[in-house]
Amino acid sequence: MKTFGSSKEFLLGDEIEWEVVGEGLKRKIMGYNDNIMLVNVHFEVGAVGVMHKHYHSQVTYVVSGEFELTIGEETKTIKGGDAFYIPPNVLHGAICRKSGVLIDVFSPIREDFME
Repeated sequence: MKTFGSSKEFLLGDEIEWEVVGEGLKRKIMGYNDNIMLVNVHFEVGAVGVMHKHYHSQVTYVVSGEFELTIGEETKTIKGGDAFYIPPNVLHGAICRKSGVLIDVFSPIREDFME
């Protein structure tokens, strides 16, 4: 397995460029080492986090906005102040209903985000 080391200790949001990752979807990697990663994700209304799965554990805090979230066979509406957990290898995705921000935490690091 490839190793990536770690991010700096202090990561100032204003100094990190947004990476556009889809229509109405952008992210900033806010900190990591090989075992954990924090990612700030901004969604515009109608943006879609397409259904996908990965071997990483994921926990996400909804900072703002409203999302139609599907995890496995279940779909719920979540909003600012909510959170969710996605076990490894479970299909999941989201549709943004009101513009907002998610804070994703992955373990281990999402190697694909580092390429």
